[in-house]
Amino acid sequence: MVMVQKELERMSMPNRRPKKVKRISVSSKRQISIPKEFYETLNIGDEVNLELYQNQLVIRPIREGFDDFSEEILADLIEEGYSGADLMAEFKNRKAQLGNAVDSLIAETMAEGKITTVADLFGEDDDEL
Repeated sequence: MVMVQKELERMSMPNRRPKKVKRISVSSKRQISIPKEFYETLNIGDEVNLELYQNQLVIRPIREGFDDFSEEILADLIEEGYSGADLMAEFKNRKAQLGNAVDSLIAETMAEGKITTVADLFGEDDDEL
């Protein structure tokens, strides 16, 4: 499990040069302001996720529209025969893995040099599968 987490971190934090860099100040209350250009490019809303990777902070926009597949997860678990306390435990386990899986999918797409949208990744068109 540790190796999987480290691989996900490596994929999330590629060793390539950033596209844009801007030096910003940190206030006495430990606050920062996200530059307007970055804010608009990333389509950041009212909240972000702040992640710590070794000695780096990563700010990620929250993807509200597609990060909850609860109904699909539950349907799969029921089909697999889970019920009662086992159903709840496995549901929590799979739901916790969802964010990393989405980040991994996005990182793989970016590593291949493809530009894609959320609709492309999670659209209803499953004919290609």
